This record gives sequence, C-alpha cells and structure tokens, in this order.
Amino acid sequence: MSRLTFINLPVSDLEAARAFFEKLGFSFDDKFTDETATCMIISEQAFAMLITRERFTEFTQRPVADKGTTEVIVAISADSREAVDELADTALEAGATSAGDPVDHGFMRYRSFYDLDGHQWEVMWMDPAAAEQGPPDMAETPTPAA
Repeated sequence: MSRLTFINLPVSDLEAARAFFEKLGFSFDDKFTDETATCMIISEQAFAMLITRERFTEFTQRPVADKGTTEVIVAISADSREAVDELADTALEAGATSAGDPVDHGFMRYRSFYDLDGHQWEVMWMDPAAAEQGPPDMAETPTPAA
C-alpha cells in the first residue's frame, strides 16, 4: 500500500517561509492555503504543511519546539551529487544556515541546513545500486535484533 506523507512544520512568518521554499524550487497547492497555513509539494506523495506557530498549537497538547531545538530532521532526495550541492547552496543563499559539513560516503552524499524557522533539512543522493542492495559496508554488518 502506498501512503501519502504530510509533514507539519510551525513557522513564524508564513509568507517568508513560502518565499524561501519557492527559491528552492518547491511549489504550493493553493487549495490548501490560507492566512495560517500553506501546503508545500515535495513530491506526488509527500507534502509539508507550513503552519503559523499560533495555529500549530491547536494540533498538539505539548509545547511546540522553538528555533533553538531539533524535533525532526526532514530528509529529501536529489537526483545527483551535484543536485545535492545546488539545493543546499541555494538554501544558504536564500537565508538558511548550515547544519554541518557535507558528508560523502562514496555511495551517498548529503548536506544539511536549517531553514528560516530552524527546521533541519537534509538533502541526499544515494547511488541507485546502493539504494537497491544496501550500501556495501551495511550489507556485511548484521542488523541488530529488534
């Protein structure tokens, strides 16, 4: 069964958040957009709801994480190593901050950044053979029992 994925992220300035992600090439579904939220299209089956902090509090009984904490890391794929760098560089130029040095394992490359609201995003590329079979070093390592 294929499932849709919806990530809900609190933002302090909805217009600024939307403009930031538009600079990164994402589009939005205006049918699910109002003054408190907007639906960012990540793929045909994955979406991020950017929701004002005030509105976001209506969906949880717990405190909402602030800009100085990490509650989730959103990872998205890229088509190539170069595309990883292009998206991460564009994010940094648009106001994001780096969340660490680039990581390259040969079969996989990724870079991380914090968006305008401090949410951590990871852009990654994996060699299709490694994605199909698992990375070489992991194939030799037994998976821990649950």
